[in-house]
Amino acid sequence: MGGMIQITSHRRSLKQSIDWRIVGCYLILILIGWVSIYSSIHSTEPSSIFDWSARSGKQFIWIVTAFVIDTIILLAVNPGIWEVISTPAYCFVMLLLVAVIFLGVEVKGSHSWFALGPVRFQPAEISKITTAMLLAMYLSRPGHKITDRRTFLVTSCIIMLPMLIILAESETGSALVYVGFAAVLYREGLSGWLLTIMGMAVLIFILTLTTVWWVPTILVSILTMLYLWRMLRKMERSPKLEKLKEIRKVALAFACGMVLIFATGFIFENVLQDHQRKRIEVLLGMKEDPSGVGYNVRQSMIAIGSGGFAGKGYLNGTQTSYGFVPEQSTDFIFCTIGEEWGFIGCLAVILIYVYLIYRIIKDAEECRSAFTRIYGYSLAACLFMHLFINVGMTIGLMPVIGIPLPLLSYGGSSLWAFSIMLFVFLALYRREKVYF
Repeated sequence: MGGMIQITSHRRSLKQSIDWRIVGCYLILILIGWVSIYSSIHSTEPSSIFDWSARSGKQFIWIVTAFVIDTIILLAVNPGIWEVISTPAYCFVMLLLVAVIFLGVEVKGSHSWFALGPVRFQPAEISKITTAMLLAMYLSRPGHKITDRRTFLVTSCIIMLPMLIILAESETGSALVYVGFAAVLYREGLSGWLLTIMGMAVLIFILTLTTVWWVPTILVSILTMLYLWRMLRKMERSPKLEKLKEIRKVALAFACGMVLIFATGFIFENVLQDHQRKRIEVLLGMKEDPSGVGYNVRQSMIAIGSGGFAGKGYLNGTQTSYGFVPEQSTDFIFCTIGEEWGFIGCLAVILIYVYLIYRIIKDAEECRSAFTRIYGYSLAACLFMHLFINVGMTIGLMPVIGIPLPLLSYGGSSLWAFSIMLFVFLALYRREKVYF
């Protein structure tokens, strides 16, 4: 009929519906990690990179199995299942997080690992996936806006519950990653003031530890008066009742700041564990401990600094070859790259991560589905927090809290978790892009 418009859709091929640039970054990072793991152990363990008894050989097995899982997620699983199972999966992982405290094995003071024969499994890694899924499912429902008080409280509980359980496992690094979900909430409409308050709380904590009590008190007082002055000017013509409500909020914020100042000492002495206190003291310059807690960071910085601009070359790092840096194939894998490939290698790795995060955010913004968008931002936030904390730790800007560098560090739990998380997003993105 002449007056009718026929609407047709075309199915994109697999090649057209997948963001292969993300896949490329993923493969490059895994390859860099694998050869760096071998470099970090080649002088003390069997020489072949494929030796199954060595860490490089075991990592190769984890990589191959990760590729199998990635393929299944991308091609064999209906992407809609992830939203459906988000709630039961989240609850199941919360049970695992609690169970591992009582049934798990202790590794370096942390009760966060299940031992299944020769294989160890860390539920905290999987909890990031299920938290991202449930967060995306809840916030994508019609009528759920982060500016609504009930939605904000439920969302906060979704994020805080696994974070607090992981803290109880003495896994401070994994728990700290959950702070990154604040960026997801900001994208969904959360006021930037809340993020500012979180940053100020960290600053107050540091100032209270490193200075006398009246320094953070003056800072809190000045910031409160500035905000109150700005708020009253902005609400100059508003009803008196609204002004009183805002003044009460400011007074509450000031009271919370003062409570934090006087509670910092208690938290530091009674909540944090001894090794955590020592790491913070060394980081903030409160104590010098070059042969104890500060040894790892000192040796890591020596390794990175000795690499210079272009590095010493693959397998030629002296700090790496002779094992001066503990945990060099896991938490401190970045210093291996720094020593052997120098500033150029470090910059290249960081740029690959930055581009990967950029592509994830860009693809998330293009999606019509709120679930996919929120999940994508959650993935980007987790990657950024791991990158920021791990690199900061190896160059002495963050305390040593034991957190892997995504896709590079040795370990099956971390590799599988980030592989699953990434390819779930690619599958969700492909579902939206398969038709045009």
